[in-house]
Amino acid sequence: MTFAPYRHHLPQLSGQQFLTDGGLETTLVFHDGFDLPHFAAFDLMRTAEGRAHLKDYYRRYARLAQDFGVGLIIETPTWRAQPGWGARIGYNPVALEAINRECIELGREIRAEFETPQTPYVISGNLGPRGDGYQVGTAMSAAEAEDYHAWQIGIFADAGADMVALLTATYVEEAIGVARAAKVAGLPCAISFTLETDGRLPSGQPLKEAILQADGETGEAPAYYMINCAHPTHFQDVLASDAPWLERIRGIRANASRMSHAELDNSETLDEGDPRELGGQYGDLLERLPGLSVFGGCCGTDHRHVEAIGFACIGEPRGRPAEARHA
Repeated sequence: MTFAPYRHHLPQLSGQQFLTDGGLETTLVFHDGFDLPHFAAFDLMRTAEGRAHLKDYYRRYARLAQDFGVGLIIETPTWRAQPGWGARIGYNPVALEAINRECIELGREIRAEFETPQTPYVISGNLGPRGDGYQVGTAMSAAEAEDYHAWQIGIFADAGADMVALLTATYVEEAIGVARAAKVAGLPCAISFTLETDGRLPSGQPLKEAILQADGETGEAPAYYMINCAHPTHFQDVLASDAPWLERIRGIRANASRMSHAELDNSETLDEGDPRELGGQYGDLLERLPGLSVFGGCCGTDHRHVEAIGFACIGEPRGRPAEARHA
């Protein structure tokens, strides 16, 4: 088993602020011109050119983290690198395991290049939902979800991930299964729910109920919760209180667009929104969620949006000098 320096003490839980990346898949498709089968960014790891492109993608966010003098959560490009989706794309279990391990190694290379004692780089094995990501589809029980995701989580644990994160969870049973599987593997996990325009999960469950149910049925196994793949205007009203459950939310990865999931699914163009406006909306969210420590983006966002979010939530860049930032 490879050494994972932050597995037993995640620095994002100790008051430090972190950036993470933006919308990896939408950047690769709409800005960089890649054709990703089933939105599977990990498929680029098949070639040296694709791997180099992904490394440059993460370097861009590592430099942003340098600019703001904060650490980085490196979410591996493995959102689709799970048995069901891997088989659809043509990967057998042996090849899929190898590529999951290689994605963790890519994260270690970024960490070795940019990390400092003051700015930790946490490698997070990115888990995606078994289903679509925008809708529930065929739901699993918590036990089925634990069994399904345990394979990929076990690989991440052995390969040296510091943690795992389930992104774009559409219903609570899958989140519970992931939390249980991660606990068995000895990995801290983050659970990130996606929300519809009414602030509810695609399953229809309110966010508060989902978090309380997941905590209640796992003994508060998740290290923290996040919200991703939704615009701040979709869920800001859900956060309009000082209830204790809100303290469990430590990360936001919002969409650039105000469109619903259905509208995004049917759109052939990328709605990039307004980076500065999105940054201001994150600033408003930080006032409601003072425990937020992980700031990034999801569909439609890129380094411009994350930079604007950094200005709003972290402050003026204090890392690299201005001439280096704009060189």
